[in-house]
Amino acid sequence: MVLEVLMTGWGYPPDVDGGLDIHVARLFEILSGREDTNAELLMPADRAPDDEKINPVETDSEEMVRKARELSSKAVELSREFDIIHTHDWLGAEPGYKAAKHSEVSWISTMHSLADDRTRKGSRRLEKLERAAVEAPDQVIAVSDILASEIQEKYGRRPEVVHDGFSRPKYSGKVMKTDLGISDDMVFFVGRHSEQKGIEHLVYGFSKLLESGRQAHLVIGGKGHMTESLKMFTEVLGIQEKVTFTGFIPREQLGDFYSGAEVFVSPSLSEPFGLTITEALNAGTKVVATESGVEEVLPEDTITSVEPESGSIALGLEKALDSSDKPDPEPRSWEEMSEEVTQLYRDLSR
Repeated sequence: MVLEVLMTGWGYPPDVDGGLDIHVARLFEILSGREDTNAELLMPADRAPDDEKINPVETDSEEMVRKARELSSKAVELSREFDIIHTHDWLGAEPGYKAAKHSEVSWISTMHSLADDRTRKGSRRLEKLERAAVEAPDQVIAVSDILASEIQEKYGRRPEVVHDGFSRPKYSGKVMKTDLGISDDMVFFVGRHSEQKGIEHLVYGFSKLLESGRQAHLVIGGKGHMTESLKMFTEVLGIQEKVTFTGFIPREQLGDFYSGAEVFVSPSLSEPFGLTITEALNAGTKVVATESGVEEVLPEDTITSVEPESGSIALGLEKALDSSDKPDPEPRSWEEMSEEVTQLYRDLSR
């Protein structure tokens, strides 16, 4: 029996916002190549690549909640031809709920994070959608045990855990330290510039590292609503000459940044999995990180563990920079992840 699977998505490489988009793309690509599944993807037209199995939906709004609502009618229309609709986070709550209500389709919801972990300001509107994405589906998945426990505590339902695969960065061959004019040890971060990522703690911790006499340079990749305030913070600390903000880094160059750095840092206040950590490890770069879901599938001591606090990060950076050990963990493949998800599809379809 070939399972017909309709997935919802929001970004697609190279136009991605984070790990959710990479997860969806990899799962869609693998399911599309399997003989026992036929997958199609439903997503906003402004970010959809030209692919016969990708259904673009024209949306009038830039606001994400309204975009999700505009996807719902198309999800209902298409779902009648599918066995499974697979949505992601609160964004998929309305398409999934309406498709399951108006057709015979089974609904699976994968949770990648909780909405109130992304910002210090909670949202009752998003929490309502998130609750629906956890409570209403036939099956719920979380990308780590950490996240599954948080969801159970908040909503009373424990999801099945299916860890992400490891993401492998691409390389262009550039020598980034030379390109950036860096002769000191290079410390690297990349990700959304949001409260969840804890970048201000990294910047303050890096200033403490410099105060100890270490010759180092911090490279901050990515962008977001906190970018300008982070730049101002480096000026207040008087370390602006030791910090480079690159802006968006094209995926075809991302591996050059990881491999050029002595240490990669993930200072997140909440990191349900941590695909950037897997990219750094794949590049052979030492990692300093706060608690993350990826540690659940890594050998002990692969990562230098720190707290999301400047003093702890400074000590972690010093420890990692002084270490001669290079990480070389066995990566978890996206094929493994996809097989586990497909088994959940089969269980629902019996």
